[in-house]
Amino acid sequence: MSAFALAVLSACGPDEPVGPGQVGDDGGELDARLSTLLAAHRLDGRIEEQLEVKLGRSVDERLAEVGRLLFFDRVLSLTEDNSCAGCHGPNVSFNDAVSISIGVDNNLIVGENRQGPHNLRRAPSVVNAAFFPRLMWDGRFEALSLDPFDNSDGFVFPPPEGTSLSRLDHLLAGQAFTPVVSRIEMAGFDFVGDAGDIRSEIATRVDAIPEYRERFAEVYPAIDAGDPIDYDRIAAALAEFQFTLVRADAPVDWYARGDTSALTASQKRGGILFFGFRAACFECHITEGYANQMFSDFKSHNLAVPQIRPVTTNADFDGPGDNEDFGFEHVSGDPGDRYKFRTQPLRNVAYQPQFMHNGAYVCLEDAVRHHTDVFTSLDNYSNTILPTSLRGPMGPVQPMLDRVHGLSAVPRELTDDDIDDLVAFMHALSDPDAHPDRLASLIPAEVPSGLPLQDFDFNSSSPSCN
Repeated sequence: MSAFALAVLSACGPDEPVGPGQVGDDGGELDARLSTLLAAHRLDGRIEEQLEVKLGRSVDERLAEVGRLLFFDRVLSLTEDNSCAGCHGPNVSFNDAVSISIGVDNNLIVGENRQGPHNLRRAPSVVNAAFFPRLMWDGRFEALSLDPFDNSDGFVFPPPEGTSLSRLDHLLAGQAFTPVVSRIEMAGFDFVGDAGDIRSEIATRVDAIPEYRERFAEVYPAIDAGDPIDYDRIAAALAEFQFTLVRADAPVDWYARGDTSALTASQKRGGILFFGFRAACFECHITEGYANQMFSDFKSHNLAVPQIRPVTTNADFDGPGDNEDFGFEHVSGDPGDRYKFRTQPLRNVAYQPQFMHNGAYVCLEDAVRHHTDVFTSLDNYSNTILPTSLRGPMGPVQPMLDRVHGLSAVPRELTDDDIDDLVAFMHALSDPDAHPDRLASLIPAEVPSGLPLQDFDFNSSSPSCN
């Protein structure tokens, strides 16, 4: 048995309860067990400090500022009605504001009142995405080295890009090539041309704006000498801005660095459950190695998540009822990968307005309960918790259960107190600086294109969660 496994077993055996009264709440025994587990899982609470080490340079503040303006500027959308921030709003911690994204033909609101045709899935958060070796819910953007800072083995994207974006320095720069050419996200359906034509048109529009030329020229001497702005540089700017969105200094990190008062007794019990075999969350939400302490293995698994289908959509759904999402199968081509989706990184999860790849759950506790008992969760599920625009015919359940991930095939024997502790621990994974109130200042007063900003609603109502 490995030293890692021995450490985990010694800290919390599979049958050891950790509820109130079972382990002293004065912190002594809790701290001893949790500290051992965090060390075994290589969680040292210092990943945020590693950004520039992994980059091999300092973040370029001038380029990041250009990226920030572009991120909020609708000039990147050929329809001029969406921006990167339209589906990754600071008012929801750069998550999606709705359960399933609304891209083009929206009402320019970013919040629960956003309206328009829904896409296929929820847009994932871009906070901390600099550390992710695979991006998107189906993992279709990948650094083959499992290091997004290392392009030596290549970056893989679906056709037509393939490995052509491996010339870029970071996986996020490659990702920036894709939303702008998606017809349902930002490009719309009127422009005639392929992905390359769309990017060329966007670069031409950006290049025609004097302020963008001035700002890019401060970073790139060639542009200062007269070269046009090309899309590679636009992508680099967007990636640089996202490097400034690292928020990975949460209470769990303070605790890992030695502040035992950073977590409550409930959060400590939840951490022991999380990294122990009774809940076994650590099996997929890993922290060591290539996971960069992001609480994800970045692999795709079938958790039998309720299949949501919007009433109005501009996306292509799967299955005979046009109400399924086959997930990773579209990437791998293997029917055995049907219904699989990438494990969500859990940092800052408490700030999300919805959960799972399609926002099927609007309460963190319900999402946790689904992970621990998919059968009961599916039996009790109703899409009435969602807005009426997402209450289309739901997809079938049994085909998902027939191939559900092994860990989900057997319900976990957890009490309500256990669930409460797990939820409390997940709140401890959230960096206070990732809270929407601390991100509002990133919204620019205006953008160089002169297009009005979208309306970011910071006052959306929260669902009634137990």
